[in-house]
Parts: sequence; structure tokens; C-alpha cells
Amino acid sequence: MEIRQIYLHEAALVVNLFDQYRVFYKQASDLKRAQQFIEARLGNNESVIFVAFAELNGQKHPVGFTQLYPTYSSVRTIRNWILNDLFVQDAFRENGIGEALIRRAMQFSVASGAHFLQLETAVDNLTAQKLYERIGFRQKQPDTDFLVYRIPLI
Repeated sequence: MEIRQIYLHEAALVVNLFDQYRVFYKQASDLKRAQQFIEARLGNNESVIFVAFAELNGQKHPVGFTQLYPTYSSVRTIRNWILNDLFVQDAFRENGIGEALIRRAMQFSVASGAHFLQLETAVDNLTAQKLYERIGFRQKQPDTDFLVYRIPLI
């Protein structure tokens, strides 16, 4: 498995995964919309995307991704990161790909000088919650629809 950051000229590598991610969250499949969204985020430097590649029949194929968005602290005058999207195709789950993507996002965040990496997930997504807590994320504040997790990086 390889995990690497992608850039605008590589947006097509993640469009299908992003569309599957949206379908997982009960949105209608829309590849054109997915492509436009990803290209806009990368083209405007509004997000950072890491893609996991697995080897299939001698070729590397994208099988998972995570997308990070910056957030800023005026008081600390720093940028932090929100891990907004994390998705691994069904056939590749439970192989450590999700955790590897999160850990790569953590490394990137530390290297960029961030004080924390934050994420949230649906209250009923117990599998994800267990993963996040095993890595070291802790709940920030209870909510009725989502749990917000944050991990200190320094």
C-alpha cells in the first residue's frame, strides 16, 4: 500500500472514491458534481487530499482517501486541520488503510505546525469511533447528531 498527497492534475484519482463516500452518507451518486467539488478544492488550495493505493493485478489503484480542511486560530495565530472525509472501499476495509490515512494526516498536520487535528463522525458509526479512540482521539463535546474528536499534536 502507498499513501500520497494528490494535486489538481491528479484529481481524477479520487473522484470515484469521493462519490462512493457521498453515497455512503446517503447522497445521490453524481460523478460530475464530485469531480467539480474535488477540482475546486484542490484548484483553490482549500483542501489537502491523501490517497491510499493498493496493488491489483500488478497495477496501483486508489482504494481510499482522506481530505483535510484548514481551520485557523487567531489567538494562537496558527493553522490547524479538520479531517473532514475518510473513506476506504468495502473490499479493502479492515486492512489498516483507514488508520494509515489518519496517521499520514497527523504527520502532515504536525509538519505544518498545527496544534491539533480534528474530526467528527456520526453517532451511530461505532466502527469509526473505535478506530479514532484507539489512535488517541478524544471526544471534544457531545452533540445529538455527531461526535467531535480532537487529538492534540503538540
